[in-house]
Amino acid sequence: MKSGIHPNYVRCEVTCGCGAKFVTRSTVPKINIEICSSCHPFYTGKQKFVDTAGRIEKFRRKYGERKSAM
Repeated sequence: MKSGIHPNYVRCEVTCGCGAKFVTRSTVPKINIEICSSCHPFYTGKQKFVDTAGRIEKFRRKYGERKSAM
């Protein structure tokens, strides 16, 4: 293998939106994620609703209510 072309792996702290933290190794020292295995519905068995109403309203404000051409 050639020397000097491979990235340096450092200790990386991963922080989830739910507050869970764990340590791994990566090329960047800090990673922020939205969902981890501690809060993901597939692993917890609990249904979690994501706030889609805010996204829909943001879309409607940006593009407005358009009538169909029919």
